[in-house]
Amino acid sequence: MDEEAYQKLKVLFSDVSLSQKEEEHFRSLWSIKKYNQYDLITEAGSTERYFYVVLTGVQAIYVLNEKGEKVVLGFSYSGSPSGAFDSFMLQKPSDTFLEALKPSEMLAINLQDYLSLFQKYPDFYIWGNNFFQTILFGRLSREVELLTLSAEQRYKAFMQRCPDELKVIPQKYLASYLNMKPETFSRLRSSVMY
Repeated sequence: MDEEAYQKLKVLFSDVSLSQKEEEHFRSLWSIKKYNQYDLITEAGSTERYFYVVLTGVQAIYVLNEKGEKVVLGFSYSGSPSGAFDSFMLQKPSDTFLEALKPSEMLAINLQDYLSLFQKYPDFYIWGNNFFQTILFGRLSREVELLTLSAEQRYKAFMQRCPDELKVIPQKYLASYLNMKPETFSRLRSSVMY
C-alpha cells in the first residue's frame, strides 16, 4: 500500500498509538481490493470476509424488500469504514448487499487479522468502543429522522451533512435512503435550497 493509502487508514485509527515496528505489522495486514461500478462486494446470503476502509469510490448497503426493490440502509465513501459488519464479526450469512456505486478501491483486513489487533494492541479496544458507539448513535439518529421529519426536512438534513461524493450518486439510491419516491427526491433537489 502506498503512503497516501496508509495515511487514510491512520486517520480512521487515530485513537491507536503504535510504535514503528507495530505500525509495520499493522500496515502489513491490509490488502487493496478494487471494484468496478455496480459490482456486488458482498451479496446477501454470503458471509462478509473483510472489514474495509474506503480509499476511493462510494458504496451502498441495502436489503431487498418483498417487491425486490433496493432499500438503502447507508453509504460508505472515501475515508470511511465499509462492509457488512454484523456478518463479518459473527461470521454468519449477511442479510444485506454491499454494492460499489462508483469504481472503488478499498483496504481490506480479514477477521483473523482484525481480531489479532485487539489481542496485540490494547488501544484497539478504545478505537472499537468509539467506532461502535458512532455506528449505534448514527443509526439511532437516522431512525429518529425517518420517523419524525418530513421528506423536505430529511432531504435538507442529509444534504447539509453528506460529503460531496454522495451528492453525485444515482438519485434512486439517495431517495431510497431518505425513504421517499424518486420523483419526490427529484422535485426536492430542483426546488429546495440547503
